[in-house]
Amino acid sequence: MSLALPSVSVKKLTLLLVIIAIAASTGIGYELNRIRQINAFNEAVSSGKNPLTDKQSFEAKYSTAYWLAKNERFKESTLLFSQLTQKGTPSQRAAVQHNVGNMFFLKALQVSGGNDSKIRDEVEYLLMQAHSSYKQALKQDNSNWGTRRNMDRVITLLPENPTPGVGDSDSPGLIMGNIPNGLP
Repeated sequence: MSLALPSVSVKKLTLLLVIIAIAASTGIGYELNRIRQINAFNEAVSSGKNPLTDKQSFEAKYSTAYWLAKNERFKESTLLFSQLTQKGTPSQRAAVQHNVGNMFFLKALQVSGGNDSKIRDEVEYLLMQAHSSYKQALKQDNSNWGTRRNMDRVITLLPENPTPGVGDSDSPGLIMGNIPNGLP
């Protein structure tokens, strides 16, 4: 018993192989061009310049905001980071929140250094903002140990808040004063 193969002419087979070779060459050319664009993007980002390609991408905006933060331009950086809090994957959003927390934390460390109540209030505000940002980052991605460590450091620097209504007296104040007795 012999199998009969359909006869394929040499011309048809050659034409098929030429089409495959052209398609593969086009794909390789596209990928090489894309690698060149990515390298140029990385070079521009690392030097603090605006990239020529992918200007509206999450990565371009993130890197610009990060560069601004490293150069202590916190207001501009915070504005760019705040635009990214609703975009990207959970780990990307966590990275954004982590960096916003870092900016508030660094600013608090820069401002601190006095017993003036105005400075103390500003430092407390900045530390609370850092705490809030780190908390949001951990909600998005709980695996970042750097965020956990920074949050612990912020918590240790925050002043202890007294429990509302509890002072030097024996009466508990308004802690449970408005809760009616005898609820079902």
